[in-house]
Amino acid sequence: MDQQLTLMAVHAHPDDECLSTGGVLARYGGEGVRTVLVTCTNGEQGDGPGGVKPGEPGHDADAVAERRLAELRESVEHLGIEHLELLGYRDSGMQGWDTNQHPDAFANVAVDVAAARLAELMERYRPHVVVTYDETGGSGYGHPDHVQAHRITMAAAEATGIPAKLYHTAIPRAAIQRMFELMRSSGLETGFEPSGDFGTPDELVTTVVDVSAFVERKLKALRSHESQGENIFLLRMPEEAQQQAFSHEAFIRVRSSVNAPAHEDDLFTGLRP
Repeated sequence: MDQQLTLMAVHAHPDDECLSTGGVLARYGGEGVRTVLVTCTNGEQGDGPGGVKPGEPGHDADAVAERRLAELRESVEHLGIEHLELLGYRDSGMQGWDTNQHPDAFANVAVDVAAARLAELMERYRPHVVVTYDETGGSGYGHPDHVQAHRITMAAAEATGIPAKLYHTAIPRAAIQRMFELMRSSGLETGFEPSGDFGTPDELVTTVVDVSAFVERKLKALRSHESQGENIFLLRMPEEAQQQAFSHEAFIRVRSSVNAPAHEDDLFTGLRP
């Protein structure tokens, strides 16, 4: 069991698995790699039925969590993920929300406590490759739960010494600009215009994986999270823009105990027989 190549992705909320790692999870799972998704929170601070926002009348955090976890399981089926592990922490909400102060919020859990739980999973699955966010929560996103997921993953990897390769997800700036140009040319109103420093500097990207064969599965997984309004914009993109946006996934290799080139197209470069 320990000899089987294993990929572990550590994400903050239900639905985070889709865009930045849905393709690699589907691709490598199809190649016989064991795939493990660790979701740190239950997503309580997502939208409720009818788009009711946290803090608004009628928002039931427990009911939202129940629905989002059900959506997550459906997404996992679409992506062919072999193992789903839930840490079950409380969603902290977006940066600056009052919910950031909740004593049980994931962002307020002692890093060593949460990292110890993740380390147990690393000991169980022995992942050769681990993927999570960078120290900003992913290309400057800044969500407290994403930042915390980064912290506990780095701590668990350091404590166990198990992953041979560790990556941070990346959104290359050039790819973002191309996508928005396509959307503008298609007449789609985005309501958002990325600044020049939005996303990951292209020179930092070490790894780009072709997942074009899995775009439809990524879209199905994304549609599984229908309760969350932020997904609607992505699903409204023209097909050409969807293919461009979802056909490759980019990463920054931050640790490796095996020889690998400066730029690679496979997370398992240096690990295959």
